[in-house]
Amino acid sequence: MEAMIERCAGLDVHQETVVACVLYGSLDKKPQKAIETFKTTTKGLLSLSDWLATFKVTDVVMESTGVYWKPVWNILEGTFHLILANAKHVKNVPGRKTDVKDAEWLAQLLRCGLIEGNFVPPEDIRDLRDLTRYRSKLIGHRTSERNRIHKILQDANIKLTSVFTDIFGVSGRCILAAIINGEKIEAKDLEKMVDGRIRASIDDIAEAINGRIRRHHRDMLRYHWEHITYLEKNIDDIEEQIEQLLTPYRKEMELIKTIPGVNKDSSAVFIAEMGVDMSEFKSAKHLASWAGVSPGNYESAGKKNK
Repeated sequence: MEAMIERCAGLDVHQETVVACVLYGSLDKKPQKAIETFKTTTKGLLSLSDWLATFKVTDVVMESTGVYWKPVWNILEGTFHLILANAKHVKNVPGRKTDVKDAEWLAQLLRCGLIEGNFVPPEDIRDLRDLTRYRSKLIGHRTSERNRIHKILQDANIKLTSVFTDIFGVSGRCILAAIINGEKIEAKDLEKMVDGRIRASIDDIAEAINGRIRRHHRDMLRYHWEHITYLEKNIDDIEEQIEQLLTPYRKEMELIKTIPGVNKDSSAVFIAEMGVDMSEFKSAKHLASWAGVSPGNYESAGKKNK
């Protein structure tokens, strides 16, 4: 194989250690080799960076093993040209599996230019990605808690869903809070709680909330309600952080929002998952594949398998 990089390194990353193999020397000769093992503590990774610098390494490759590669990447980023390899694409010959051989194999592939790196966005985009993904998780948890409240209300024969399109609107929340607190709700109270735009009459709403609610129901409603309040506070805090990180990308956001069906939150997810530098992708097809909207192609002996 023809060598293309004079000074490169392969890293075999684990939870507690990282094995580094440096290959260096003229491209037309067999390279010299140096191998060392470092701890994955901050001190150990800084020592790794210094060690690589002594060999004037320019390119470094590591596998995307779980989350263990991330602290290594964070320490080395900005000092070396880093490449994150897909573990499936850099498998070694079976029967030759040790940490040292893995690191050496990665270095050999990199020296010959045979590794195509995965897309790793800049630090601020990575932070944005963490926040948008966590926001999605929290919204899912909030939806689950709301569904549990629906279930308890039905068990208590309280038919709020029959008179409100969304029982978690302003009017619905006022009534739910009164139910949880064990208050006696009369027609005059409903007139103060219910927004005038609600189509259902006060009598219909009064009949809908006349159920058979027990102390157990109120306790369960309170648990779910307090959790929803906690989740909503976290979601608001996260959205503030997302807004701050999106400040440099207002122009890109406005452009993305011109796509039919894409709103503010969706545009933030687009930027978080794909970044704004489309030169990272070879073509529109590669971008579609990265985004997970490109169907796979499985064909053998002229037959296509679904």
